[in-house]
Amino acid sequence: MDVTGRVRLDAVARFLQDAAIEDVQETGWGVPEHLWVVRAIRVDVFAPLLHDGELEVVTWCSGVAAIAAGRRWSIAGDAGGRIEVDSVWIHLDADQRPARIEGFDVYAEATGGRGVSTRLELAAPGDGAARRPWALRSSDVDLHGHVNNAVHWQAVEDGLRDSSVDAYLPLVAELDYRDPIDLADDVELLVGGDAQALCVGFRVGEAMRAVARVAAGRPPGSR
Repeated sequence: MDVTGRVRLDAVARFLQDAAIEDVQETGWGVPEHLWVVRAIRVDVFAPLLHDGELEVVTWCSGVAAIAAGRRWSIAGDAGGRIEVDSVWIHLDADQRPARIEGFDVYAEATGGRGVSTRLELAAPGDGAARRPWALRSSDVDLHGHVNNAVHWQAVEDGLRDSSVDAYLPLVAELDYRDPIDLADDVELLVGGDAQALCVGFRVGEAMRAVARVAAGRPPGSR
């Protein structure tokens, strides 16, 4: 939580990772035979987690493609907080190579025949974006040897602190993972946006490794 009690986006990402890991291990689609790398994630905050003491997390498969699958999460807090999340993950084999998804029957019914796309759509911050270095720690690295997905959201939270986007109101947060970031990488954050949206780019050299966008306003389907 932050100093006001709001559950931060990076903490939400940790909850989601834990639920996903438990799920694939239970169904036999987890390590060591199967590895999953997140490609893109969208977090629809209908009501921020502010006063919630307990959270219920429900997860299911939202779609499947040749080497990728979608995962949904629904988070409900005991004090009214509500977050809906959709994501796309690339399926890898034990050697960390993209692998075709076959025999996915345990998840097939939930997909309803829907497919998923691995195309990334978020645009990087423009030329006027502020630039600053992003220091990495050994504890930021995950099982695959790359900076963990949730750690990217820590940089987004830093950007929110200095932006005009009110994190205590409904918002839509998206993050596209283009390429992994390693501990030895010299990472530069590009931070831009306006009163309605924050955009954060994670750049290593001339390559944009990830892009995040947080927009104020009620997510589609909210009342």
